Amino acid sequence: MKTVLNFKISKNALVLVTLCLLSNFSFSQQQNIQGFYKTVDSVIKLKPRSQSILDSVFIGIKQDTIKLSYLVHKSHHSSYLEGECFALNSLGTYFRNISNYDQAINLYSRALSVAIESKNLEMEVISLNMLGVVYRRMDAIRSALDYHKQALDLAENAPVKTLELRRSIAVSQNSMGNIYTALKQYDLALIQFYKSLAVEEELNNKLGLAINNHNIGYAKEKLGFYDEAMEYYNKSLLFNYEIDSEIGIVICFNSIGKVYIFQEKYYEANHVIQDGLSRSIKANDQFYIAISYINYGLTQLRLNNLEQAETNLIQGLEIAKKFNLKSSEIEAYKYLAEVHEKKGEFDIALNNYRKHVSLDEILTGERNIQYVNDLIIKYETEKKNNQIKELASENEIVKLRLEKNKRTLLLSLLGAGLVFITLYVLYRQRQLKNEKKILTLEQEMLRNQMNPHFIFNSLNSIKLYIINNEKENAVYYLNKFSKLIRKILIASTEKEISLEDEIETMSLYMNIENIRFSNEIDYHVEIDKDLNMSSIKVPSLILQPFLENAIWHGLSAKTQNKKIELVAQKNSPTHLTITISDNGIGRAAADIIKNQKKIKQHSIGIHITKARLENFSKNFKEDYHISIRDLYDSDNVAAGTQVILNIPIK
Repeated sequence: MKTVLNFKISKNALVLVTLCLLSNFSFSQQQNIQGFYKTVDSVIKLKPRSQSILDSVFIGIKQDTIKLSYLVHKSHHSSYLEGECFALNSLGTYFRNISNYDQAINLYSRALSVAIESKNLEMEVISLNMLGVVYRRMDAIRSALDYHKQALDLAENAPVKTLELRRSIAVSQNSMGNIYTALKQYDLALIQFYKSLAVEEELNNKLGLAINNHNIGYAKEKLGFYDEAMEYYNKSLLFNYEIDSEIGIVICFNSIGKVYIFQEKYYEANHVIQDGLSRSIKANDQFYIAISYINYGLTQLRLNNLEQAETNLIQGLEIAKKFNLKSSEIEAYKYLAEVHEKKGEFDIALNNYRKHVSLDEILTGERNIQYVNDLIIKYETEKKNNQIKELASENEIVKLRLEKNKRTLLLSLLGAGLVFITLYVLYRQRQLKNEKKILTLEQEMLRNQMNPHFIFNSLNSIKLYIINNEKENAVYYLNKFSKLIRKILIASTEKEISLEDEIETMSLYMNIENIRFSNEIDYHVEIDKDLNMSSIKVPSLILQPFLENAIWHGLSAKTQNKKIELVAQKNSPTHLTITISDNGIGRAAADIIKNQKKIKQHSIGIHITKARLENFSKNFKEDYHISIRDLYDSDNVAAGTQVILNIPIK
């Protein structure tokens, strides 16, 4: 499809023509540094704001860190923010391509700050996408997704979608497709890749066409459609040859070689991947050097050249470790295990396989828990954020009305009326502030209950039942888990629930947590028979942090005889008393273990609980009380901890 574009002769067009002429002179003809200095001076004098203009002028120096650094320095001192941003992003890409990710992030972040300062939307979107790409290479999925989503939202909501913004939209869609690929959501990834491909075809951007065709091929490969994957890889390779992209050729060679391996065409794979390895070493991109060594080692493994396979796999593994390339490290351990198995070195093979499984579970678990957890709390988080924004907006409206009323009352009313209205507004502001605080606490409470580690560990325990073919246990605990999640989500929308529902939810929570302890915890609930559990209201999920502390600080270090007792009774007409007792190691011993840990986690669950109880108690004459005391046996040895919670009731 051909697109006809109408251009108006304007100042920007004249700037583009002038700079293109300067570019041809500076980077195609002149052979000395003075020519480069003159070009920089001319660009700074004209100060173009377009990324595409700067890209065409300085395309010849994108690998020259000295000249790029000079451009950063000169642009900064001349207050030419667009030139400084362009040079910082170009330097960031250079360091990203040699796998110096910390330096790349630093440069991209500086570029983003400069772009925001210059109010240049195109460069802001480009900088956000660049940050997303480098975080994706580091397998930091959450950060990558945040940056690409922010870039996509800015570009799509722009009043005028320039050519550069349309390119950035394609980049964001492509990158989000890559994130779905990392999460193994290949069907979702293909949707994003096809969208990005359509934009690149419309723009006739051969680099974008090369990238998207390759990514579609990769998703097809993972879905098992090898012939279709090979077709897209070859399309990508042709585009990479056209634009003379050495890294693009390396990527395609490795992908084509991998398909050959799956098709058992090992000699063809060996030839293609060996060529890709040579090219990646010449390009000095450590990310693809590691991948090439590992793929070359896999080819030698399939050809039964075990010594050569081991040498190449170890080389790839060392590079992956050095530059923190987790995906490549996982793959290297997997193939090394197979090499040592074929050599009869079963202990070494088992050790490598364990490392492969351990790293894969950590990486896959982190990615998927982030993804699943985001889906679960997305609706509630957005709803509460909107409520907070509405309260803030209402607060601003009240302030504006106060100012207007002041002027009116000064002309028509005496000071008494002004004092009355001012006091009312101050009361309303305080009320709004309190409501905002309550919503924030509820949001924090939801995040605390939906702890990613709890979800992951629970699902992992249920997975073990499935692996061990314990179908009844798997179904039983899966039903319990789903019911608990549903109750948590329902409870998070309500400020208070009945004592009956709270006790039932805590029983479900203890049932799920007990899986981790092979059902060794004896959890006992005792309710005063005079209590009307359905009519007594308590803050939702108020007991969970205390039970969690009892498990992980009191009982986790014990080997046997683990007990938790929950007693609910009415000791006074105004309060409900709930006592949670455990026979754990006591607070003193738990603090010693906590201080010995290298990684210290700071729980905020009790802090949030106290704040919620404080807000809950404002509706009563009596306040809440919490007391925690240590239990000792007859020999004065620590015998557990007891929490006594007095909640006001009507």
